[in-house]
Amino acid sequence: MTSIDFYFNAEDRVQVACRLAAKALQQGKRLLVYAGDGESAARLDRTMWTWPAIGFVPHVLVHDPLAPQTPVLIAADAATLESPPVDVRLLLNVSNECPPHFERFERLLEVVGADEAGKSSGRERYRFYRDRGYPIANHDLAAPHG
Repeated sequence: MTSIDFYFNAEDRVQVACRLAAKALQQGKRLLVYAGDGESAARLDRTMWTWPAIGFVPHVLVHDPLAPQTPVLIAADAATLESPPVDVRLLLNVSNECPPHFERFERLLEVVGADEAGKSSGRERYRFYRDRGYPIANHDLAAPHG
């Protein structure tokens, strides 16, 4: 069963996605980022080229010819999640909807915005997963780190 991690109170969901992608990369894990639409995918792509400031997260769009050799992939459409072109077990969702076919992945990372619209859609996704019995871990990005 897919395990789910919720990262909530994200001031900037794309920045948090970049941070989580960099962490997965450090751990040697392949990651598929589900943007939900082309505009969001393009923003993720642009940000990953410049974040962190002293480097970048190696990534490509999921249908790029370099996808099999690239650790972080970005998907804009749901069809990609049904049958990813490469073997990926970690899915990061930055859309406001539950990603389709998320159950095909070992782990799902959900990034929830700090604004009211982000919180509302995050609560809906949380209830959806909880009501179906998925194990959920919570990470408050606004909590002081000590």
